[in-house]
Amino acid sequence: MKKVFALLGCTFLVTACGQQVEDSSADVDAVDNVASVPAELDVAIYANAIASPNRPDADRARDAGRKPAEVLEFFGIKPGMVVLDMFSGGGYYAEIMANVVGPDGKIVAQSNTPYLKYVGDEFKARHADDRLPNVEVLMAENNELSLKAEQFDAVVMVLSYHDIYHEDLDSGWTMIDAEVFLAELKRGLKPGGIVGIIDHAAMAGAPSETGGTIHRIDPTLIIADMRAAGFELEARSDLLHNPDDDLSKSVFAPDVRGKTDR
Repeated sequence: MKKVFALLGCTFLVTACGQQVEDSSADVDAVDNVASVPAELDVAIYANAIASPNRPDADRARDAGRKPAEVLEFFGIKPGMVVLDMFSGGGYYAEIMANVVGPDGKIVAQSNTPYLKYVGDEFKARHADDRLPNVEVLMAENNELSLKAEQFDAVVMVLSYHDIYHEDLDSGWTMIDAEVFLAELKRGLKPGGIVGIIDHAAMAGAPSETGGTIHRIDPTLIIADMRAAGFELEARSDLLHNPDDDLSKSVFAPDVRGKTDR
């Protein structure tokens, strides 16, 4: 089967000969065979995951801008799935997805040395004392990712795809070999698996270098990369679209931080 990706406000749902990708475009469109939550699935699982009393208050404060319930429904994350949270950051999505997949599922939260430095104590605190028993931490430095074949039902990349085009040797972030990286993700996905991508949108036609300068990426670059790697664009959404975002600004600029078009 093919694998697919989905793009959502720069969110994509992609299928690797069956995966999904999200896109940051203002349009909502879908190609044939869009993977979606089965009609019999109670979508209350997403609201219940968000409402878990164990979630940190700092996470709850981010919910309004991130719309995690809607995002995970769009990606089709379901109970019992095994999901790779690639470049997991502080683990915000890893925890919510752990609540969605439940005890019969598993989340693999990947990180590396530069990301751990960037997020400070958040990742360590989230995974301390086995507080998320169905989450496994995977440490893999850039260009050292090695996945068991056909292990995952889905891969989620949140605000991190642009880092493929980023290099910061002072922080230890080496340039990623995009072709090898995407091939490894594809190898790790089950047939029909999904890649869900959310990222900060750059201007149309912006070069890949914006991934390392202003930490944004033109959604069309993601689509081209994924298709070249053997994925198909399954669906796009404007769920996180912000028409007021200045796409020329760094995502860390005070007036746009946390409010980017995604």
